[in-house]
Amino acid sequence: MFRFPKNYDVIVIGAGHAGIEAALAASRMGAQTLLLTMNLDTIGQMSCNPAIGGLAKGQIVREIDALGGEMGLNTDATGIQFRMLNASKGPSVRSPRAQCDKKAYQFRVKSTCEKQPNLDVKQGSIAEILTANDHVEGVLTNMGVAYYSKSVIITTGTFLQALMHVGLKNTPGGRMGDQASGLSKSLKDIGFELLRLKTGTPPRINKRGIDFSQLSPQMGDTPPPSFSYLTDTITKQPDDIFTLNYWKDEMFHVEQLPCWLTYTSAATHEVIHANLDKSPMYCGVIEGIGPRYCPSIEDKVVRFADKDRHQLFLEPEGRHTEEYYIQGCSTSLPFEVQIQIIQSIPGLEKAEIMRPGYAVEYDFSPPTQLQPSLETKKIQGLYFAGQINGTSGYEEAAGQGLMAGINAALQVQGKPPLILGRHEAYIGVMIDDLVTKGTQEPYRMFTSRAEYRLHLRQDNADLRLTGRGHEIGLASASRLKRVQEKRRLMDELQVVLKTQNHEGQPLHQWLKRPNFSWSDLPASFQQTAADVALQLETEIKYAGYLDRDIAQIEKARATEDRPIPDWINYDEIKGLKREAQIKLKTVQPKNFGQASRISGINPSDVALLRVHVKRGNSTSPAES
Repeated sequence: MFRFPKNYDVIVIGAGHAGIEAALAASRMGAQTLLLTMNLDTIGQMSCNPAIGGLAKGQIVREIDALGGEMGLNTDATGIQFRMLNASKGPSVRSPRAQCDKKAYQFRVKSTCEKQPNLDVKQGSIAEILTANDHVEGVLTNMGVAYYSKSVIITTGTFLQALMHVGLKNTPGGRMGDQASGLSKSLKDIGFELLRLKTGTPPRINKRGIDFSQLSPQMGDTPPPSFSYLTDTITKQPDDIFTLNYWKDEMFHVEQLPCWLTYTSAATHEVIHANLDKSPMYCGVIEGIGPRYCPSIEDKVVRFADKDRHQLFLEPEGRHTEEYYIQGCSTSLPFEVQIQIIQSIPGLEKAEIMRPGYAVEYDFSPPTQLQPSLETKKIQGLYFAGQINGTSGYEEAAGQGLMAGINAALQVQGKPPLILGRHEAYIGVMIDDLVTKGTQEPYRMFTSRAEYRLHLRQDNADLRLTGRGHEIGLASASRLKRVQEKRRLMDELQVVLKTQNHEGQPLHQWLKRPNFSWSDLPASFQQTAADVALQLETEIKYAGYLDRDIAQIEKARATEDRPIPDWINYDEIKGLKREAQIKLKTVQPKNFGQASRISGINPSDVALLRVHVKRGNSTSPAES
């Protein structure tokens, strides 16, 4: 074994969306960080759909940005189509979404990592997690190189003991062209439980064979809605071949590419039904549970037999490639069957498959084995983030990676972790769901999971979180100043509204009056004041609902945030049923709110717990 001479504060294993955010966050907070990946050429690769955001996911990306993360900026710089979903609906369910140039996104974020101070980027496959006395010490690669650190973050995505399935044939690998990770054995040896999940991806086809006359175009919004609150700082330098869009010199100058809509046909369904015996899902070859909300095309045809067609979206993978991604057509059927399926779809009769679709089966760690900080309960200084925790999606992974990186850096600094509450962020909702309830299927974020979703809108993530990001040393002073200026401008506009808007018009319309001048506003907001006005209008229009939410939040915090003492012994609580004892011991909730959200724990169980804590025990002082 060769011990690498440099010691680190934080080591991040895996350079997908979770690993990137973890490594950048830790290094930007001053921690000496090492990012290790099996392949330097695939840092930040979009293994599935080259899109960022969407319902609830867009809120997560904006929260990542508000805290000082990278995903929003990288998306704005490399996006090829931008839309605000649910724009005609209420503000609590509006979400930005962008189609990205797949390679530009990957190359730009790789360059960002390589240039980041305090961050070393190296290639290596991890064979073992090094521990001593229930503390992490570092990692050992399969080449016998040992890297030592104070904390380790595992973000292995779909690569743990991964198998790729095309028809009844399977090969090791977490992504087409990449090998699997053998880290599962080390994790099991430490004592972690691992289970199996499954995900999949559709075929990619060549643009030359698409008959666009049979398809319906899906255009982006004008002007394009951005993700980052610092989008106007993006510039394309002479040597920057990765930034596709111009934001600073020509605000919102993005040449957008259309996506296209088509549908499956009766012939498509006939081909699928005739070949189900060749599907690894229906033959029992795949044991892992797949994503309920993103089923394969064969699963959709079987489960929704009453529907005579299903939507499919053709999405370009970049400006400089002819590849198109077929959203809604994930499959693991044999290659020859995939050809029949694709050529039975209107507009794709002459399409050629460039890459076949496939399923990936992989190990994941049930997330109830984690603290709310994403640190493992078994090993101090060891964190899990991303799909290893049973989630799906780039955005969910990036949100976890950001928080793991933040908390690993804070631990090195001897500071308490940053735990976002359910009332503060979608990221907080997601992590609380995972560590409290666990998951039996790939977890996906929805607006319906957030009980305070009107408060957790995509347009106010900066007002909610940038202050928190600045306190921990991640969000910059200039970012914080901009948020403070935004709040000041909103307050000023509200005063103006009350004193000058005698007609009671909506604020964003009132600002369009003939005698209004953008030059009257602070320079940093002359291009975005309309959005600020719309946000203020939302706050005014929904003030009653927001006030009710705030009252509920304060009431819940008064009871739910009450900590559960460390001395608690669930086996000693009289009247508590055995099932509740087991679940409480497994999750080890930090407070009564978390305890009440554990699956299978009912209000009477929590009431018994409250009484027991209030009385105290023979060796601990009673709590009042």
